[in-house]
Amino acid sequence: MAVLEIVKYPDPRLREDTFDVADVNDEIRSLVRDMTDTMYALNAAGIAAIQVGRLERIFLIDGKVAGGDENSDPLVFINPEVVETGKGQVVAEEGCLSFPDVFVDVKRPRWAKVRALDVNGESFEVDGDELFGRALQHEHDHLTGKLMIDLVGMVKKEMIKRKMKRWHSAHARQQES
Repeated sequence: MAVLEIVKYPDPRLREDTFDVADVNDEIRSLVRDMTDTMYALNAAGIAAIQVGRLERIFLIDGKVAGGDENSDPLVFINPEVVETGKGQVVAEEGCLSFPDVFVDVKRPRWAKVRALDVNGESFEVDGDELFGRALQHEHDHLTGKLMIDLVGMVKKEMIKRKMKRWHSAHARQQES
């Protein structure tokens, strides 16, 4: 089991360009396993490769969030593209591994359809409502350099920046002691 370090805002790596995976091979499957371990260790609904410092266009969504049960494997999205969104807009609270302890209301389409490759390199399409639809959009945003701080107003942006500054200071002090 490998739990990878999460890249935290305002690290510029979160804004880097990602690239398509040319070949879904054992190295990619190993990265997916490490991302799965990391996502579950941190009790997250999803994770994008860029959040662990990798630039491949890959994200995972927890199997339960994707409509399965407690024992469902995570859904793996390699080279994902959002095909369609809709069914109105909804505002709901979002959190993000790259913004520890930050939760903000974000307005998004209620529903999303995504096409991607799975860990065997097979193409598939999935669509999700509510939390699943939101997770699909949130994780896909990571692959385009868009973060939840980009989806809120100026007051919330400043609040998030201050909170992250305090988080980084507290963690720097912990590492010194």
